Formats: sequence, structure tokens, C-alpha cells
Amino acid sequence: MTRESKHGISGTPRSKLTRIEVPEVVKTEVTTKANELIEKVLKPQHIQPPPDNPQFNYIIDIYGKWYQRYFYLCATYRVPYPNATVPSFEAKMARMEYAGENHFHLSFMRHTGQWVELYTDVSLDEGLASIRDEPFFFP
Repeated sequence: MTRESKHGISGTPRSKLTRIEVPEVVKTEVTTKANELIEKVLKPQHIQPPPDNPQFNYIIDIYGKWYQRYFYLCATYRVPYPNATVPSFEAKMARMEYAGENHFHLSFMRHTGQWVELYTDVSLDEGLASIRDEPFFFP
């Protein structure tokens, strides 16, 4: 599965090569454990009461969601300006890509808007521990 360009042959990205279906039992386990991490650790750590005179965007919610074989941890930011085009926006902070057999590839969102994969083939518990402990994954 390669394609030819004017500069030679380029490979197909890994995500195009494998179309792994995520079993419902895995989705349920990931969602349950991630929601526990969100409620017990991430929300108390990163969501503060709104400032009295906000001058910057601030986090109002942290949540997880599935899209295809990816589980995303996201933060919702409030835009405090009266003339803002939107009152809030979503920012993804971590992505767990299902790699099969209860393993995941763990990535963080770089400030450039590109995903950077830090870990490959980690277990669910290892991935969630990294999200909890490492600043790459903080909102």
C-alpha cells in the first residue's frame, strides 16, 4: 500500500494500514476508568472557580469521548470576552489510539495542532497513569 509521488514512493501512514475495530467491552472499560480519572484527579486539579475579572480563557469542563478507534480527553474553555465569536471552545489534550489486544498508542496535542505520539503499545492503566502524571497531557 504505497503511493507514488513525483519524488518517489511514499509509505502509507500507520493509521491507514490498520482498521482495528474497538470491542464494546474495551470501550466501556476505557470510558469508565477515564471518567474516574477525570472526576477524581483532573477536574479538581485543573478546574478552578471562574475569576472575578477574567482576562484569559479558562477551563470549565474536562471530559472524554470516542471517535472511531481513538479515545480523546478534552477540555472546554470559556471565552470571557463580550464580543467573542463563540462563548466556549474544545481543546483536545490527550489521545489514546486502540492498537489491539488491550494496548494503546498515547499522544498529546502539541501547540502547533499536531499530535505527538509519546508511547506505543501501553496498557490502559499505564496510559491513564501517564495522563495523570505527565505535564505533556495537562490542559
